[in-house]
Amino acid sequence: MLRSLARGVARPLARDVRQDPDGFARRWAAMPGGERSGFLRDLVRGHAAAVLGHRSAEQVDITRPFKDLGFDSLTAVELRNRLASATGLRLPATLVFDYPTARVLADYVAGLLGDAPAEPAVASLPPVVSLDDDPIVIVGMACRYPGGVSGPDDLWRVAAEGRDVVSQFPTDRGWDLEELFGSGGPGSGSGASTTGQGGFLEGIGDFDAEFFGISPREAVATDPQQRLLLETSWEALEHCGIDPSSLAGSSVGVFVGAFESGYTRVASDSVDDVAGHLVTGGSQSVLSGRVAYVLG
Repeated sequence: MLRSLARGVARPLARDVRQDPDGFARRWAAMPGGERSGFLRDLVRGHAAAVLGHRSAEQVDITRPFKDLGFDSLTAVELRNRLASATGLRLPATLVFDYPTARVLADYVAGLLGDAPAEPAVASLPPVVSLDDDPIVIVGMACRYPGGVSGPDDLWRVAAEGRDVVSQFPTDRGWDLEELFGSGGPGSGSGASTTGQGGFLEGIGDFDAEFFGISPREAVATDPQQRLLLETSWEALEHCGIDPSSLAGSSVGVFVGAFESGYTRVASDSVDDVAGHLVTGGSQSVLSGRVAYVLG
């Protein structure tokens, strides 16, 4: 409905990227193998930019998910149709969702053209221990605990030293400490809280949203459990010597246990307009999917 109001707006790239399957086939057949990957990525970026109305294909990051670039179900189908028309290939309607970045999508198209596997090959890994033994082995760990514990080594030191990790209420939460403690101060019982101490994680607000492809506003609406899980999942993989980004497309399961924290009620009182992110930001059911999506 809204697009009808902007019919006079030109899409500069729409006329630059030609819809010519026969010409594409001839050019592809004559193209040296070393140039094909870059050619397809430029093709996908060009059509994606045209669909989004960008002036240059350079505005489409080949590693950034189409969803984050602004694609929705309608523009996703439009991109599929343009690529199908340009290449002469039969492409699924779910193309943009199944292959969520320009790089992955270009590799998929290359596979259909016989230049690479259309689907990432997942090796069948043999068991590394006898099935009579416990087949579960911990190869990497990460954690967050009160007392400044930001990893397994910190946790071991706290346990070995028998250190008390209970502390005063933190001042970086945005809490109204006067209301919590009342006129008598921490532990007086004259306020909303009957105690002035507890076990609190440090640096809970130091979340690098951009690193994980999350907007600052969505980060505010996201339960800290989700944010911590993203951080610790990444760290656990690095801890065992695995590049987290190298797992994209491979056979990896993500299993998460969580509980309701009540954070959604707190976030709904934010001064920022975060209502559109509260459903996914506060749902425990999306925790495993959040990690799986970020790591591909």
